[in-house]
Amino acid sequence: MITAPDLIVAVGPALFEVVVTGKGDGEVRDVFLADPQEPATGQPGDLVLGLGLRDAEDAVELVERCAAGNASGVVVRTTLAHEPTLVAAAERWQLTLVALQPSVTWAHVVWLLRGVIDRAAAPDSPAAGDAGVHQELFALADAAAAIVDAPVTIEDNQSRVLAYSSGQDFTDPTRVSTIVGRRVPAEVIAHFRARGIFRRLARSSEPFLVPDGPNGIRPRLVVPVRAGGEWLGSIWAVVDGPVSEEVTTELSNAASVLALHLLRLRAQADVARRSAIDRLRTILRQFSPDNPVDVRLPPQPWRVVALGSPDGYDVPQQLDLWESTGRRYGWSEPQLADLDGTVLAVVTDNDGPGSWTWLSKLVTDQAKATPGTVAAAGGPARGPADLPSSRAEAVELLGLVRRGLAPGPALRVEEAWHVLTVHRAVTSLDTTKLDGPLATLLRHDIEHSTGFVETLQAWLEYPGQPQRAARQLHLHTNTLRHRMKRIGEIAELDLSDPRERLALQLQIAAVRTEH
Repeated sequence: MITAPDLIVAVGPALFEVVVTGKGDGEVRDVFLADPQEPATGQPGDLVLGLGLRDAEDAVELVERCAAGNASGVVVRTTLAHEPTLVAAAERWQLTLVALQPSVTWAHVVWLLRGVIDRAAAPDSPAAGDAGVHQELFALADAAAAIVDAPVTIEDNQSRVLAYSSGQDFTDPTRVSTIVGRRVPAEVIAHFRARGIFRRLARSSEPFLVPDGPNGIRPRLVVPVRAGGEWLGSIWAVVDGPVSEEVTTELSNAASVLALHLLRLRAQADVARRSAIDRLRTILRQFSPDNPVDVRLPPQPWRVVALGSPDGYDVPQQLDLWESTGRRYGWSEPQLADLDGTVLAVVTDNDGPGSWTWLSKLVTDQAKATPGTVAAAGGPARGPADLPSSRAEAVELLGLVRRGLAPGPALRVEEAWHVLTVHRAVTSLDTTKLDGPLATLLRHDIEHSTGFVETLQAWLEYPGQPQRAARQLHLHTNTLRHRMKRIGEIAELDLSDPRERLALQLQIAAVRTEH
């Protein structure tokens, strides 16, 4: 399932802008081209495209008809989308209103959106996956190669190779390494970056020639691929020298078509990511053997890790941050999801990227440069049924690390079992109904401004070590002994009883936690 706002977010801001967010709970199942001369506006679940609208009056009428027909949303050109009367109508009917940039045809919009909707409807189906788009990218690479009569690669804005032409003659080692490794080699990226190539790609939409370089790097004609001002990727053609204006114009036209394919590929990847997060979130919340969820997990045993980021990041930003960090350091398929405001990861207890050993070292290193980066791991999970309990332990432990009650930045429950045990006992106590000697001492401290509870706490924390307890309180040892004698007179205590000592410590911890 995908809603109209989610669909637009998945495609990105290059072509679309959400002007009015509707109810947000209507599923988009198809795209419908509405003609202002026809009364039909599709059916429930349709995202209606306002084709041929002459003015705001036509657009308002379309919005009203779509609202009456329970459409999921309306897409109109940007020239109309911000008209006050149209915005007011969309808000009144609580219908999602989307603005479409003028640089793309309606036919391309239908192709782009239907591909994403199909992916959302069947995220695990090969027919709805990325294979079709990738095949089209390879066809575009061959078409571009035919235009320029040279080998071509198509890359995204992270220098990852998405497709390449079939012709491999008259090339250089850099192209071969790029294709084999599925991304541009690091030393080649450094060379191009030093020459300002990527800065120019990010800012310009005009094709340009890159001269030859060291180690046999031949000249390249580079064509930026943009949509709505956003840099999506580039076409790289290995050429012998300058290329005619006619050829560069044709390649620029091919880049416009390629931009739509890259938008669709990115949108489908985003839908697949959202689907994977939803499935992982389901199994982390509650496992049901009667309704198993297909989740791709690392080798067993697993453990769930609760991740914390520095202040200033909301949950979606934290999720993106941890995913990009994990991939950057070798975790090819991060198993991440957010649940109840916390980012969670499922890791393996084995070695290598995606394991607890690897993640704990990464978090420790990251925390040195970015304080506030923490990770708390729950107990081992031998099967899917154990994941919810591991999650609960991880979230509980993360809270203690953040409050400074357990050491960070990376901690397992096995290393903090005693902290957790005390915390669970303390949080189960109702401090409004305390009884026994501690209640007597608390009343005395309040009525006489004494600090006998603090004194008793230090005495209990350092049993048989009055000198250390006195230093903790900045007192002389004889003063401490005098206070303890006075405490014994006020409240009936038997500090020789280990159970009474434990009970007092738990009650004091509960009171301190409340304050």
